[in-house]
Amino acid sequence: MTQEDYYGRLLTEKEVTEDLRDLVQAIPAFYEDRGKLHCQRCGTAVDERHLLPNGAYYCRECLIFGRNQTDQDLYVIAQQKFPVQSSLIWQGQLTEYQREVSQALLNALDQHENILVHAVTGAGKTEMIYETVARVVDQGGAVALVSPRIDVCKELYVRLQRDFSCDIVLLHGESEPYHRAPLVIATVHQLYKFYEAFDLILIDEVDAFPYVDNPSLYHAVAKAKKPDGLTFFLTATSTNTLDKEVKSGRLKQVHLARRFHGNPLVVPQTRWLSGLNEGITKGHLPKPLLHYIQSQRQTGYPLLIFFPHIEIGQQFTTLLQEALPDQAIGFVSSKTEERAGLVDEFRQKKLDILVSTTILERGVTFPCVDVIVLWANHRLYTRSSLVQIGGRVGRSMDRPTGDLIFFHDGLTKAIKQAIREIKDMNQKGGF
Repeated sequence: MTQEDYYGRLLTEKEVTEDLRDLVQAIPAFYEDRGKLHCQRCGTAVDERHLLPNGAYYCRECLIFGRNQTDQDLYVIAQQKFPVQSSLIWQGQLTEYQREVSQALLNALDQHENILVHAVTGAGKTEMIYETVARVVDQGGAVALVSPRIDVCKELYVRLQRDFSCDIVLLHGESEPYHRAPLVIATVHQLYKFYEAFDLILIDEVDAFPYVDNPSLYHAVAKAKKPDGLTFFLTATSTNTLDKEVKSGRLKQVHLARRFHGNPLVVPQTRWLSGLNEGITKGHLPKPLLHYIQSQRQTGYPLLIFFPHIEIGQQFTTLLQEALPDQAIGFVSSKTEERAGLVDEFRQKKLDILVSTTILERGVTFPCVDVIVLWANHRLYTRSSLVQIGGRVGRSMDRPTGDLIFFHDGLTKAIKQAIREIKDMNQKGGF
């Protein structure tokens, strides 16, 4: 790494090399709040069980980023301006509603306000932030576009590399090492390593695990932002915390309840399906489910199947492949090493059917896809996740409709809430 690569980065004692010693500024590694010591990097309260032989305490929460301990300082080199430039090369056009949201974001920059964009899945949130990102970058500022999910970050990186000419860096647990760039796309955890570095932080999918209701990650965002920096939140399903901020007047909000192609969201159908897990255990699939899948395959549209359990989902995929030997079928979960490759194969129609855990519930687009959710009454499927899963359907201008079916053996509150929310958004429409 060059010296510039350390600008705005938060370093431990061991990371400060001799050539950086005269450049870094020491800051306390811990701070006191309500009588307890908290880690400066992640905000977690010190656990007295985490004691080193020399009597110092350390933070276990963010240990993966280097040990932070009470007898040593943290270090930072202040962020510097980037060269002025013209970065946006995207040639697309925003819809009328998208332009209104884009202008609202630009106004929030001018008025120095934090803002929440509540837009339905498929509304085109990414394109709506382009002018805002470009304005900050072009003026020499630094922008972080972050998401809780690696898959979302990877897709955003591909899109923004295509649409911006500035240097962009992608950061997640398996990415290449950091190099300084005016536009950073990262998982939220990567913000632990920054200190007062960004003029603007945009958080996509704010309702997703692990960001939602995680005080440590909220702290990471606040610490990575410059003292006069702004935070813009993007979501299709808001959170109680953000809703309270909006009601209190501390956070401005804009709505977009219409997809970019102007068509309404696809409303889920619910279908009773019993004996699914028992059948998988015995080595066969329920006939009603198999009949539906066989019928769907006659359409030629790709089929995305969500299953809430990794091991049972793998067994289901094996049985489905045996039942449909002429179909190319894949399975992905958080444990799938070749996940990105399988997702690309499905997008390129080299796979006919893709079975997935909730790892693909958001941030990915598959044109003309049909979606079914198996065991939809499982506790893992929240209102938010079901709305996000439903948002995979109908995203294409060529096919703004499609099958969206929740197979269950007992309707849950989450299923009912998700359907109600989708219907409500369709009734609102527009901006």
